[in-house]
Amino acid sequence: MEVKLHEFEKIYGDANKAAEERRKYLERVTGAKLENIGKTIIDLNTVVGRNIENVIGAVQVPVGVAGPLLVRGDYANGHFYVPLATTEGALVASVNRGAKLVTESGGARAKVLKDGMARAPLFRLPSLVEAVEFVNWVLQNFEEVKKVAESTTRHGRLKEIQPFIVGNYVWLRLVFSTGDAMGMNMVTVASDAVAKYLQEKFPNARLVALSGNMCVDKKPNAVNFLLGRGKTVVAEAVVKREVLGRLGVTPEAVHEVNVRKNLMGSALAHSYGFNAHFANIIAALFIATGQDVAQVVESSMGITTTEPREEGLYISVFLPSLEVGTVGGGTGLPTQREALALLGVAGPGDPPGTNALKFAEIAAAAVLAGELNLLVALARNELATAHERLGRARPQERA
Repeated sequence: MEVKLHEFEKIYGDANKAAEERRKYLERVTGAKLENIGKTIIDLNTVVGRNIENVIGAVQVPVGVAGPLLVRGDYANGHFYVPLATTEGALVASVNRGAKLVTESGGARAKVLKDGMARAPLFRLPSLVEAVEFVNWVLQNFEEVKKVAESTTRHGRLKEIQPFIVGNYVWLRLVFSTGDAMGMNMVTVASDAVAKYLQEKFPNARLVALSGNMCVDKKPNAVNFLLGRGKTVVAEAVVKREVLGRLGVTPEAVHEVNVRKNLMGSALAHSYGFNAHFANIIAALFIATGQDVAQVVESSMGITTTEPREEGLYISVFLPSLEVGTVGGGTGLPTQREALALLGVAGPGDPPGTNALKFAEIAAAAVLAGELNLLVALARNELATAHERLGRARPQERA
């Protein structure tokens, strides 16, 4: 009898044993050795059916720490050591030096400007006239729709509905607060309940797709840049002139790099990000703390602004769509939970939602530190030497 790989849990009754047998089978048919993939502290019974399918083990990514980084936010106040999981040499050192420059200058201020996870079901109506009637009814009966949405969740709250009409098609961008969860699954379930309710009220409204790509999830886009998804966060600092002077650069020189590279260069490239390397810091932080790594796509969109002042360099980072949580998804895995605990944000906040907001402020401050250091490195023309020293194999290790 032929047994499929996805049936191993049912056969062995234990995910750890199932993973072991999958590895043995794969080693036999491919010739690859999977011994190290099998070495993990994770009890695979806790992740199968929740985080993974067809599990064979786990991979390890080195984790470094940058800091202390002084953050002055509405939720994050104090010095933080930021865990970064990466295989890119020089990245942790870059954020670490940026954190030192920021902290020595009085720290980074951070604020969450918006907080809302979106899902946008797409409906087809017979005509434009009926599409407009449909949207008008939804907006006029917001409280009823809200009641239906919130019947599916303890922590989710429908904040607003943003409608879009193209011909006879309607997108309803439903925006929720989601407590300490990143909330994508939460809002998907709630949106499904809303879609079913609306089709009962409007039998001529056909649901085309529960996600109509106006959400927008895991794709670079203008909607999230303008309207936000997850947390919209800004962090800023004024780096003292004398602090930069110790590295042999001036605020004016760093500002010129930012304007010519991040603003003009990005404009020429028609980039969705006017920054140096937000994605580096966001990806490393996401991997370390169990976030949905594919959401680095929109979470790393943003703008770095600078201006030279008499006292030093003003620098800020704007992240319109930072999608983070401290519960759910991969945040409960043992090493990821420890990384969140290192930041003081593991699990639900008291009151609910405050841990995710604190985490967002710390993340923005870490991005600020990384941006600052890379701009300084470029102004000093030391980017290549830093990667040569920290990011390349030694001669005897090179192929």
